[in-house]
Amino acid sequence: MTETERYLYGLRNRGSKYGLERMAIFAEALGHPERQYPVIHVAGTNGKGSVCAMLEAIYRRAGYRTGLFTSPHLVRLGERVQVDRHPISDAQIEDYVAQMRAVGEQLAARDPLDHPTFFEFMAGMGMLHFAQEKVDVAILETGLGGRLDATNVVDPEVSVITSVGLDHTDILGKDLATIAGEKAGIIKPGRPVVIGCLPPEAEAVIRQVAAERGCVVHSVRELFGAEENFPETNLEGGFQRRNAAVASLVVRLLQGRFPVAQAVAEAALLEVSWAGRWQRVTLADGRLLILDSSHNPEGATALEDNLTRLVAQTGRRPVLLTGILGEERAAALIPTMARYASGFILLKPDQPRALDPEQLRGYIPADFAGEIREGTVEELFPAPGQCAAGSADDVLVVAGSIYLVGEICARLLPSGVPGGSSFQDAL
Repeated sequence: MTETERYLYGLRNRGSKYGLERMAIFAEALGHPERQYPVIHVAGTNGKGSVCAMLEAIYRRAGYRTGLFTSPHLVRLGERVQVDRHPISDAQIEDYVAQMRAVGEQLAARDPLDHPTFFEFMAGMGMLHFAQEKVDVAILETGLGGRLDATNVVDPEVSVITSVGLDHTDILGKDLATIAGEKAGIIKPGRPVVIGCLPPEAEAVIRQVAAERGCVVHSVRELFGAEENFPETNLEGGFQRRNAAVASLVVRLLQGRFPVAQAVAEAALLEVSWAGRWQRVTLADGRLLILDSSHNPEGATALEDNLTRLVAQTGRRPVLLTGILGEERAAALIPTMARYASGFILLKPDQPRALDPEQLRGYIPADFAGEIREGTVEELFPAPGQCAAGSADDVLVVAGSIYLVGEICARLLPSGVPGGSSFQDAL
């Protein structure tokens, strides 16, 4: 392990103060790089990563230099910070860590709890990189919630809230209204707000916060009406068309600052690249394997839509390979999977919150008639393009955790990891 790796890993073990103050101090110490370019700030229970990818694709196709900050990464740490869809390299990470470590240690010398956390450190790295690369626009995805998220030090051109559902309820709140209040924390005074298809109680909270801060709310339902009018995208599923509607509304709203021809935006939405979102992979033996990062109760609805369509398309029930973080998520996801699965292979992602296979078994309905077995990523994915799960004519679906999808991608698709990375597991 390199010194840089040891340092990054160590950031996860530091104490922390709950709030935004530490990130504000860190951004100031870095010279406020986040103020050197326009920002689009995106929050939401689901869809925020896809919307960010769509916005990036549209603006890049229109000729703008784009910055993209998302989390978590699938395989390489550098995926979190991209310019024109080029992930930051390991060498650049080394350079930024050397530069930023000194800043963090200066802050810690005054107060040990002022040293940035891992996520704050990566957010600061993204902000610095975008400034150095002189991006025309930066698209930032929140990590968790919004109000107290490290990315919330920005003053964006527009604040975007894609969806509100029950997830991270131990941190964000037990009901939709409370969670919506946390998401609404990214709304800045006088800045426009774009919202996706939200539950009424969540939308009411966001509109109230926006009104208090003098912001105009723009809704995809108001612009497009029925969902059949939503834009098309190459990313599969009706929920992705909802995400495309959000991205399209943002682009229309910012036409004065960033002109984009409608034909350019439409073409970009049909060419979006966003790995692990109902991503189809043809294995070396010709079988279809789908990688999907649906991982929470709201995502279970999108997963059900996709599974319904898959069974209709293939005439077969797929084998589900799943590993899940947290019992609340398992309770929503596994019964949904069981309605469409021919069998289960239960896995445990390499994450502290991951459930053991025996725990996962407890959420499979008692009347499920398919085979249930356990496995490991290493044994099921022995080499690039190969999967030992299922039989010769099975369709395979991986779902339940973005971390599980990332572990499988690292073994299944190493050619998609330019140059490999020594930072693959720094979460």
